[in-house]
Parts: sequence; C-alpha cells; structure tokens
Amino acid sequence: MISINKLSVNFTGEFLFRDVSFVVGDRDRIGLVGKNGAGKSTLLKILHKLQEPTSGEITITAGHHTGYLPQELHGVYDTTVWNETMTAFTELKSLERRIADITQQLSDRTDYESDSYAKLAQQLSDLTDRFHQLGGATMEGDAEKVLTGLGFRQSDFARPMKEFSNGWQMRVSLAKILLQKPEVILLDEPTNHLDIESIQWLEDYLANYEGALILVSHDRAFLDRVTNRTVEITFGNIQDYKCSYSEYVQQRLERIEAQQNAYENQQKEIAQIEKFIERFRYKATKAKQVQSRLKLLDKMDKIEVEDIDNSHISFRFPPAPHSGRVTVETEHLSLGYDGNEVLQDIDFHLERGEKVAFVGRNGEGKSTMVKAIVGELQPMHSEVKLGHQVVIGYYAQNQAQKLNPDKTVFETIDDVAVGDIRPKIRTILGSFLFSTEDTEKKVSVLSGGEKARLALAKLLLSPFNLLILDEPTNHLDMQSKDVLKSALLQYEGSMILVSHDRDFLQGLSTKVFEFRDHKIKTYLGDVYDFLEKKKIDSLNALQIPVKDGNATATPQKVSANKVNYEQKKAQEAAKRKKENQARKLEREIEELTARRNEIELKLAMPEQYAAEIASGELYKEYETIKNAIEEKEWEWMELIDN
Repeated sequence: MISINKLSVNFTGEFLFRDVSFVVGDRDRIGLVGKNGAGKSTLLKILHKLQEPTSGEITITAGHHTGYLPQELHGVYDTTVWNETMTAFTELKSLERRIADITQQLSDRTDYESDSYAKLAQQLSDLTDRFHQLGGATMEGDAEKVLTGLGFRQSDFARPMKEFSNGWQMRVSLAKILLQKPEVILLDEPTNHLDIESIQWLEDYLANYEGALILVSHDRAFLDRVTNRTVEITFGNIQDYKCSYSEYVQQRLERIEAQQNAYENQQKEIAQIEKFIERFRYKATKAKQVQSRLKLLDKMDKIEVEDIDNSHISFRFPPAPHSGRVTVETEHLSLGYDGNEVLQDIDFHLERGEKVAFVGRNGEGKSTMVKAIVGELQPMHSEVKLGHQVVIGYYAQNQAQKLNPDKTVFETIDDVAVGDIRPKIRTILGSFLFSTEDTEKKVSVLSGGEKARLALAKLLLSPFNLLILDEPTNHLDMQSKDVLKSALLQYEGSMILVSHDRDFLQGLSTKVFEFRDHKIKTYLGDVYDFLEKKKIDSLNALQIPVKDGNATATPQKVSANKVNYEQKKAQEAAKRKKENQARKLEREIEELTARRNEIELKLAMPEQYAAEIASGELYKEYETIKNAIEEKEWEWMELIDN
C-alpha cells in the first residue's frame, strides 16, 4: 500500500533521519516510537503530503487516501458539532444530490423506451450502488455512534464548535477521519485529548478497522491494544519489529544483548587472527597462512552493536515537609463557572501520605476540583479546607503553555530559584536533558516535550507535601514517563493525580475518584481495579430483579446459647489454626516487604538499572508484590479482629 524508499529529512544541515525505507501493508497496525524530536511527527506529515522530504520517495497505491490527525489543531469553526462532523461525508452528500437530481429527471420524462432514458437510469443505478457501498444509508447513524463513542452527548450535537475546548474540537476532527474511512489512518498522540472511556472505545474501533494505521503515542497500554508492529526511529535510522510495543521492548533488549555477545566473540576472533599475523608475518614458511588470514579479515562482515539512546531525565521530588493528618477536606462543596454548576454537594477527604487518582470523562470536573483545591477557583457553596502546614506543588494541565515564551530556559528557572538552589540551576536543567546550549534557547522554540520537562523542573525548586499533577504525561516520551513514575513511587507526601494514561496510573494510587454527572464516586485500588469494577457494575445494571408475591425465605438464626461441647472444641481448634495462619502471614509479609524495598531501591537509581526499568518487568513485579502485601495485611487484620 505504501512504500517508503531511502527517505531523508535534513534540517539546518543536520539529518533528522537518513535513507529510511520500509513498507506499510493493507492491514498493518504500526506504532511509531522514539524519543521526542526523533522525527515521528515529521514522518506522518510527509506521509500525508503536508511536508516534502529532503530526498527519497513515497509511493501510495492509486486511489488510496490518508486521514491525518495532528498533535495540535487550531481551527476556527462557525458551525455546530453535528454540521462539522457531517462534512466528513462530502462525497456521499454529492452523490445524494446527484441521485436526487437524476431521480427527478426520470420522473419528469415519458420517453421510457429511448436510449437517453436508459443511460440515465443506468447512471442512477451506478450512483446508488456507489452511495450504498460508501455507507450512505447509515451515515447519520454512523456519525452519532462515533461522536458518542468519543464522549459527546446527544445534547452536544447542536452546540456551536466554538463553545468547546481545543481538545474537544480535536475529537470532532478524529470523528471525521474515522467516518471518512481512509485506507491509511495517521494519528499523532490521539489519546492526549481523550479520557479513559473514550480511549477504550477508540481501541475497540481501531482493532476492527479495515485499513492500515500508523500511530504515534506515548500511551503504552493503547499501543499494546491497537498495534501489531513497532517501528522505532533512533539516531536517524529505523528498527522494524513485527510485534506490539511491550514485545518490542523485550525483543529490543534481547537483540542488543545478542549483538553485544556476537560483537565480543568476533573481537576475540579478530584479536587471535591479528596476533597470528603479527607473530608469523616475516616467516617464509608461514607466508601462505598469513595471507589466508589477511584475506579472512578483509572478507569478514564486521558486527556493529545497535546504538541505544540512553539519555533520560533524572530527578527525585524534594522530601515532603511534615503536615497535619488531614490534607484536604470538603463537605457539601459545589463548584462551577458563570452560575453553572459543574460539581454538586461534594464530600472529599484526603489524608497525609494518601495517593489518589481523579478519572472520568473530560468536562466532568476533574480539573475544576483541582483548581478549587489550589485556590484558583472560588466555590459556589461551602469551602475547601487545607490541613495544617499543607504546601501544594501543582502541575497544571496547561503548565507548559503557562511558560513565558520570551524567556530563555535558564531565565525561566532563574526567576523562581532562591537560596542554595540558584548555583545548581544548570545541574537541575542538565538532569532534565537541557544541554548548556539548550539553556539559552527561548521557550517559544521548544518542542512540546521540552516544555513539559522544563515545567517539571520548575516544580522541584521548593518542597511540598501535597503534589497535584493534572495530565503530566502529555508530550513526555516513554523513558521520561518511566522516570517520572519512578520518582512518584518514591514521593512520601500526599498526591492527587489526574491522568487518562492507564499504564502510568497503575500502582500510583490506592483510591480512585470517578467524576460523573456532577458527582464523584470512590473506588478502592488503582486504575485497573477501577476499570474492572466498572465492568462489573455495568453487568449488574443489566440484571432486573424479579418481583412476585411470594415471600422470600430467610435463613434462620442460630442461637448463641446452643453451643455444645463439640462446638467449643471446634472453636479452640479454629483459634489455634487462626494463630498459625497469622504467624505464616506475618512471615510472608516480611519477605514480600524486603523484596519490595529492594525494588524501590532499584527504581530510585534509574541510571544503574535502566534495562530492568525499561523492560517494565520491575514495575510489574513491584505492583504484584504491593498488591500481595495489601491482600495479606487485610487477611492478617481479619484474622486478628475476628
């Protein structure tokens, strides 16, 4: 379908990538990965013919089209959500008008036997077939289905586009692409604008899509669900893996290890050959063997170890100052804008050291609640109470956009750094991958990922005991997200985390607050516990209780006075058994805790244990152990309490 041959892109004398070649098949699901700035977005633009390469060629099968969703879209819309969505059906609407026109012509004519009438009737038949082939009969139903799947309510369809944020306007653009059904879909970070429910809907939709897909995303779970092939751009080259992202991570490590082993073995062989040549070079009796070995060296294909980009941000949050037991508390809180309530009668309680996640559809009030907690929004009713000596560290959803574009990277940090921090500014910036040359760049020329890293660097300049992060992973690459997650696992203060990235959220919270229909609902556990519970709730909602006139039998209570000798013996045996179980659980908890501490130590040193952290296995083991400790502690408490 698409053939990319020796493609090169050169910016200001430096190659972004050089002589890149690969083929995209009809049903390929490609995850395009690489660090920020590697050229992923540029490649998508070239495939959609929005940008010309420096050299090379791209061949797309005749008649095939691409649909492209960029990372950012700044459109001006003077229409409604529905009308804008229906512009996806330009060809169908044109066919519909032509069918109506020909139908009218045929109804007005009476020369039924003429050749011109027959040709017109045949034309109508061909147009009608084409109309149905493209889904003309169901286009309004399809549009409604896609808009609803992407999070719009039916009441939103008639609302003007300008009333919606840029993120919701991007959803309309995505809906149009899906409805046009191009042979190749190109998506650049689509999950940045979606909530968890919409992401899951999009995963299911793309899994069954008939065409090809090339996707740029830093959402590991999304990539795993949608892709079956991973193309990595690194150091200007590509590596092509016929697998999903998680398998690619493992295969890549195995591939590098195999290359390293083969390289070391070859170097040993070369050293032995060179030693023989040097020893017998001037001996006439060995001349033949020397020449043979010289030829062997010339013909030998030298093994090279694939370059790995190991650069990644490195930081830890400052120690959390001591605070009171209660961090945040609200009772009957109502929040909104311009008299319109977004959240009603909210009771919320956060204790010292507690880590929670805010999830839910966009527009349901997650960021509104956060703004009220940090003091950027005054409540409509009641108040937000902060605990004793609570100091907030806040990363807003648009934190990167809040940076002054006219200041340099260094000035941005220097303006807020005080005391002992000031001499360490360049060190701090270096840990966030800003070179000495980069520190003099204006914020306005930074990429989205660089701005996000700079905003995170600002967050480290003062200690806090309540950390609030609103969509912190947008624009961060995989490695940067892993380092941020590692730092959050070590953070000892209270935390509120707003994110739609399931893989990132996993293991970071012990409680999930779902925002829906102006209310919040609490779920114990992390994000995957929440998603599982949501499925159970949905199934339970389908069960309709049977009502009839028959009284339901109730189990009869057993009197406590009827405990006989045998029962007392059984109770004593049960008590001994319980004590043995409790001791066993205590030993298991101690062993698991020791292993958990070992892993935490490794996560605190990402440079030393980069390979283990990158594979994801360390996080998986950490989550398994943490959940096991929690379960066994609950078992132990139940044994002791009963």
